[in-house]
Amino acid sequence: MGTRTKLGLGVASAALGLALIGGGTFAYFSDKAETTGAFVNGTLDLNTNPTSITAINDFKPGDWANRTITLKNDGSLDIAKISLSTENTITNRDGASANTDDLNKYIRVYFLKNAGTNLVSSGSSEIIYGTTLDQLNNNTEEISTQVFGNGVAKNGTKDLYVQFQFIDNNEDQNQFQGDAIAIKWTFEGRQGAGQAK
Repeated sequence: MGTRTKLGLGVASAALGLALIGGGTFAYFSDKAETTGAFVNGTLDLNTNPTSITAINDFKPGDWANRTITLKNDGSLDIAKISLSTENTITNRDGASANTDDLNKYIRVYFLKNAGTNLVSSGSSEIIYGTTLDQLNNNTEEISTQVFGNGVAKNGTKDLYVQFQFIDNNEDQNQFQGDAIAIKWTFEGRQGAGQAK
């Protein structure tokens, strides 16, 4: 073997040794830390008390009736907006021929801001919004902005003060005698905008 070959083998051996050293294991300090997380969705749980509006009996033109409905949020999230859906069914109970007018047009609904205990009858309430049952029927309207302002906080309650008024149009309203209106109100609560957690 010539000097040149020996020298080449030496260089190759040295390179292999360096490669082994570079690719070998080193002792070093280390530490690990873990973090875990879970996403638990909040809940909206809107309830009403009472669950039925007390019946109004012997209602006649010019009469009014005040009712209070408490909305309670039993969920873990604030309810930012509340909408109200209305379904009305009229029953002509007197057996007369079909009415020529819609009784819903003569039942006015006032959503009130309560400032006392006797509501509108004592002049202690402010009317926030007024409409008639025919306008509410088969419609969904957001009422939180007008009536509640900022919805219902988690584990909180808000009272909804309502007055029903039979409009006296100073004309013959005999066709409505004995009729009945079944009202179904459905309240739906919705969350507010997303936010950083």
